[in-house]
Amino acid sequence: MTSLTGKSILITGAAHGIGAETARRLSARGARVALVGLAPEELERVAAQCPGSIAVEADVTDRDAVERAVERAVEAFGGIDVVLANAGIATLGFARTTDPDEFERTIDVNLLGVWRTVRACLPYVIERKGYVLGVASLAAIAHAPGVSAYSAAKAGVEAFADSLRIEVRPFGVAVGVAYFSWIDTEMVRGTDASELGGTMRGRLKGPMARTYPVSDAAGALVRGMERRSRIVVWPRWLLGAYAARALMPFVAQAMMARHAGEFDAIAEREARRGGDGAVGAGGAADRAAR
Repeated sequence: MTSLTGKSILITGAAHGIGAETARRLSARGARVALVGLAPEELERVAAQCPGSIAVEADVTDRDAVERAVERAVEAFGGIDVVLANAGIATLGFARTTDPDEFERTIDVNLLGVWRTVRACLPYVIERKGYVLGVASLAAIAHAPGVSAYSAAKAGVEAFADSLRIEVRPFGVAVGVAYFSWIDTEMVRGTDASELGGTMRGRLKGPMARTYPVSDAAGALVRGMERRSRIVVWPRWLLGAYAARALMPFVAQAMMARHAGEFDAIAEREARRGGDGAVGAGGAADRAAR
């Protein structure tokens, strides 16, 4: 176990949900947190709950902005021990009807945003033999319809982290990947509120149908940082899904394929209504930033 007291930790996507709750928990353990993201008023609200933290507005699709945010953190804290690349958005839609710009934006935020964040932090993390933690998802393991951009991006985060782990091992840096199921965030509530998302989730069974508290996911991230874990999961049954990942595409197909025609019709209807498919506070903040 590594004490987080006095550690300097940078979190992207820190204005809402898992990022914000993780920042609060880290601050309570004596860590100094750089809160990076969009929605500056929300960032400042979270920062007020985290003594010793700083809030920096930055869009992870803008490399210069990310580098400036990292420089701000280094100026404030003297370095970076841990980076949590958490910023992400979700776009719902089927590949044949989804807005191409929204599909590509999801890849840009969720995958390339992780790359930009990690790359900018890496010299400082190496200097302190620190820890890199990228947030993937159950979607990196089980690939469902309607979220192809999100699944592709999260699978890319996992692959990037797995490669990076080998690259930075000689420098004493550890790399982890976090996998979450449905967590009670604004993104998931936005998914449930949409016709496509609500209908698809309504077809899920067993533990995959449940929504889990954001506090539990944040707690898992904090424990992962303390242990410099290779894998962080919540809920714990995801360890079984991770171990049986070769079977997961077949599980997803068995659960969802017979409803694909219905889902496709809903996706087409939503596309014709002019929706961009982005859900939750993150999607709204990303839309406003553009």
